[in-house]
Amino acid sequence: MYTKNNALKKKISDWLIVMFFMISIMIIVGGLTRLTDSGLSITEWQLFSGFLPPLNESDWENYFALYKMIPEYKLQNFSMTLDEFKVIFWWEWIHRFLGRLIGISFLIPLIFFTINLGFKKLTNLYFIFFLICFQGFIGWYMVSSGLVDRVDVSHFRLSLHLVVAFIILSLIFWNFLKLRNFNLSKDKLNFYLPLIFLILIFFQISIGAFVSGMDAGKIYNTWPLMGTNYFPDDNKFINLFNLNAFSDPSLVQFMHRNLAYLILFFYFFILFKIYKYKKKNFFNIIKLIGLILFIQIILGIFTLIYGAQIFFSSMHQISSIFLVSTSVYFYYLNSRPN
Repeated sequence: MYTKNNALKKKISDWLIVMFFMISIMIIVGGLTRLTDSGLSITEWQLFSGFLPPLNESDWENYFALYKMIPEYKLQNFSMTLDEFKVIFWWEWIHRFLGRLIGISFLIPLIFFTINLGFKKLTNLYFIFFLICFQGFIGWYMVSSGLVDRVDVSHFRLSLHLVVAFIILSLIFWNFLKLRNFNLSKDKLNFYLPLIFLILIFFQISIGAFVSGMDAGKIYNTWPLMGTNYFPDDNKFINLFNLNAFSDPSLVQFMHRNLAYLILFFYFFILFKIYKYKKKNFFNIIKLIGLILFIQIILGIFTLIYGAQIFFSSMHQISSIFLVSTSVYFYYLNSRPN
């Protein structure tokens, strides 16, 4: 893959794993930016001049004046002081700074490797770079949804932003694994089992973003029931089959809960298949996925019970990085060689 030069392959793989950790940090900071309601604190997208933070009191006043013009301030944070604004501003600024840093950290080495290998051998990495640039556009597209008629961003755009981040993370990790030539399993499972499991994880991340975007984790703070029933008291089951269900907080929380149960059931189905047919090459990874999945579910329950407190919500998102990464590795082990 890419080249037969092992030294160059190692350089590329080392670079990719650094990018993997940088994007993981970006996802964590992005989650904290959302949890602290900081995402709308910077109301303009200045690709180059925005690289620097406010350098004096006049700059701070200008940024604060812009923030005062949007609905979030007028309807929700009208009593906010400049010092309070600075707190949410720094979260969003750090988030954007990391985005710029990731773009530069990906582009410069990519140019270097292109000089050595040519464009054709690196087309998949250029596709990842395109996604990174596209992610920047999605980020602004998301923020812009909260600047005119609402006090928060569109949960659909938030979900797209998060899912694309995990796609980028997964593609980088996949390319890292191929470069390092991690041994594929010779004794394969059904090809679709790891793939379906990974798709379910991504779908759950998407629904989880809906929960976060609509603050749906702050209602029905009981488990295993939603209030006094399995189905939310304020809704009808038939409403699940309406497209508006994805904009209904209680129904979205219901989906997120039950998709977790489905993923757990499907995990046990895969586990059964692996042990029944003695696919020993998958024993370690499936046990690791099981451990992470268990932690993820427990964190999800605690996040719910404690009303989406920042600590549990953030840990829940961090554990999803581990769950996606191990699921990608599981899928890689079962893939066919080039």
